[in-house]
Amino acid sequence: MAMNTPRQTSHIKREILVRLIKAFYSDNFGENARLIPYKMRPKDYDVTYRCCVYKERAILRDRTIAGLGLSIEDTDDSIHMAELAEKVLERKQPEENPLTVLQTACKGCVPSRIYVTDLCQGCVARPCVNTCKFGAITVKNGKSVIDPEKCKNCGMCAQVCPYQAITKIIVPCESACPVGAIAKDENGHARIDFSKCISCGKCVSACPFGAVHEKSQIIDVLKQIKAGKKLVAMVAPAMFGQLPCTPKQLKAAIMKLGFADVYEVAQGADVTTKNEAEEFEERLMKGAEFMTTSCCAGYNELVDKLVPELKPFRSETKTPLYYTAEIVKKEIPDAVTVFFSPCVAKRREALKNPNVDYVLNYEEVGAWFIAMNIKVEDCGEASFKTEASAEARNYAVTGGVANAVKTMLPEELPTYPVVIDGLNKQTIRDLKKYAKNGVCELGNLIEVMACTGGCLGGNATVNSFKPALKQLTNYVNDSKHLKEEEKVEK
Repeated sequence: MAMNTPRQTSHIKREILVRLIKAFYSDNFGENARLIPYKMRPKDYDVTYRCCVYKERAILRDRTIAGLGLSIEDTDDSIHMAELAEKVLERKQPEENPLTVLQTACKGCVPSRIYVTDLCQGCVARPCVNTCKFGAITVKNGKSVIDPEKCKNCGMCAQVCPYQAITKIIVPCESACPVGAIAKDENGHARIDFSKCISCGKCVSACPFGAVHEKSQIIDVLKQIKAGKKLVAMVAPAMFGQLPCTPKQLKAAIMKLGFADVYEVAQGADVTTKNEAEEFEERLMKGAEFMTTSCCAGYNELVDKLVPELKPFRSETKTPLYYTAEIVKKEIPDAVTVFFSPCVAKRREALKNPNVDYVLNYEEVGAWFIAMNIKVEDCGEASFKTEASAEARNYAVTGGVANAVKTMLPEELPTYPVVIDGLNKQTIRDLKKYAKNGVCELGNLIEVMACTGGCLGGNATVNSFKPALKQLTNYVNDSKHLKEEEKVEK
């Protein structure tokens, strides 16, 4: 399955962020923010996607509102954009829910359903009719017809049709959501139920119109820099696979943005590994059948909101971000901490942690570099104060967490890792089954990642998965070589 495929919607979001950042540093932030849709779509613009330039401007306005960190659903259309921008400058903290839906961009997809196409041959065998357990299919005028009132969307009829004449019409965001948290409202537009949403970001990646949008915190961060605060960036390992530079060049580039220091979140991952290994060993000694990891914010949201029966089996160890922020606040008490994240879920985690002040995703950081004309590949190098282990840096890849924990365990301890490579309806059913039965027949150390491929597959990554993996692997291998050299010196 392809992951992180570049899309035109990503380019549009990036352009808006670049323009917002430049507007912030201009003499009139409010007015220049207001002009963004007009400068991107002037009167003589050759309309590409919508019926007219005015429709495109309306959508760009909504994208700009999301770029300001505001909820589109809760924003009054009559309020002047310049006024909204000025209000953001007065905001004390980011809004609670990290996602918003651009109703102007949402096409109001047709309802998800099973549909009989014109390819139906009205065959004598009637496999579709005979297979349906709900009596939803009849034959009229020589063609199969599905009664939507009786159909359960199970798809069995589509599987048995010899002509592949029956298809399932899906709504991309609804289909991608593993917990049914997004659906159309009475007006046919997508709406998120935040009581169910686990902030996995799959709907953001799935929508071909870019209608599901993260609410940016970039203006909040820029305000802190302008106020002369001491900002510290906390960079997740996945970011070292995103840009055409070395990790040390990336640190130098980030400091050019106005940060006082940069910490690897892999440093906190080393703490997570140690604590989780000790906890796993203790649980097994007490007779526990299995334990799941707890480093993925999306998985933690799933357990806390929707699958509480997994709580006794989930590790109580905190995430790498938690421990990294703790280290930063201890070493630099007056620091304003900013986490650079590959996904939406970390925004939710940050809201619950007083040690994490803001979260920027990789799209936002990339736009910031462009706005400030910083070419990361041309920057010098800046070393990290603390070198993290190769295993901790490999947390970004599926299987990396379980492998790191296993390396810390005694060889005689029976350890059988199991990897949940992405949360979907089936993997959630599997996890529920393990919780219900109190045992996982596949193993006893279950690593759960909400995104396929791990954090490198997060919705806000900017590099394609394979080149990102290659780049990160090189960094992990460099860490191993450094460790071996240190052993030789000792």
